[in-house]
Amino acid sequence: MRLPRFAALAVCAVPVLGLLAVAAFAPLPFVIAQPGLTADVLGARDGKPVISVTGAPTRETRGQLRMTTIQATGPSTTVNLPELVGHWFDTSRSVMPKEAVYPSGGSDEEIEEHNLEEMEKSQSTAAQAALGYLHKDPKAVKVDLNLADVGGPSAGLLFSLGIVDKLDGDGSGGDLTGGRSIAGTGTIGADGTVGPVGGVALKTQAARRDGASVFLVPKAECADARTELPEGLRLVPVTSLSGAVDALRALNRGEPVPAC
Repeated sequence: MRLPRFAALAVCAVPVLGLLAVAAFAPLPFVIAQPGLTADVLGARDGKPVISVTGAPTRETRGQLRMTTIQATGPSTTVNLPELVGHWFDTSRSVMPKEAVYPSGGSDEEIEEHNLEEMEKSQSTAAQAALGYLHKDPKAVKVDLNLADVGGPSAGLLFSLGIVDKLDGDGSGGDLTGGRSIAGTGTIGADGTVGPVGGVALKTQAARRDGASVFLVPKAECADARTELPEGLRLVPVTSLSGAVDALRALNRGEPVPAC
């Protein structure tokens, strides 16, 4: 029997609609991220200083150096199309490829272990970069960093700046922060090179939410940082630890500072 054209189209549409329905609720390789916690590396955590130094005199500091984070759905969390659409236009959240947030893959437990390992490596490298910048002997000066429960390597720059401020300030007796609340992000190499990290648009929101007025951003991520830049937050691009220190010194003196 031959079906009328309309009936035939309707019958053909049934499997298509079924496939669309399945696709709509199928898990997709994305995560939903939002601004996370910030932490002042010049302050304390759980009753202990975040930065402790032995083998060299340290100074009292004013102001804050706030590392920033994002909070994302876990690698095993299912995210489907309706959820993505719901968050796509929400400026307080971001839809990000899963591999951009969890490049190592693995289970939730494996990801957490990997991120904590990355943070520990970052802290060691941050100390190495800061002591190298200050021409301090790492065999004589020991730095202990107490923030191992926050995963990932993106606090490296802020750790290095915190060590510099604790040991040397702005180099002229003042605070590197100038008494301000400075936030930022960026990996750090042993040679002081600052690297990109991702999620900077969300981190700027976290920084402003927690009182920062200046945000140090890896220069390569300036465009991303500008996309949802909160009012009252000044972006300062950096490519190295020495460049970040120079920019903060210039800011304190009222001199021109690089801008995104």
